[in-house]
Amino acid sequence: MWYARVVIFAALAVSPACKGDKQKCEQAARNYAELMFWKKANVEINALPEADRDLARKKKMSAFTNELESSIDFITEQCVSANNEKQVDCMIKASTAEEVAKCADPAGTD
Repeated sequence: MWYARVVIFAALAVSPACKGDKQKCEQAARNYAELMFWKKANVEINALPEADRDLARKKKMSAFTNELESSIDFITEQCVSANNEKQVDCMIKASTAEEVAKCADPAGTD
């Protein structure tokens, strides 16, 4: 999950320094983390024998939840400081890992 923290921080740090919406920032960060995590995790889980997938998914979910909850406040505060409403809205609306990654890429935003 450290990769999510680094990417979100890097993407949001290039924005003007004001104050953004904390609730929207948290929603955007959670959506980003979830989409990016499950893109990779689903590949790993689907490679397992079918009988092992349910337990593997539960373990991944537990690990994801623990890491996200330990990082969400830091990520949210970075987002709030960045105050990039367009980027936050894009990350909230994204429904795939590819979409959310494009939103978070400073080179991919206006």
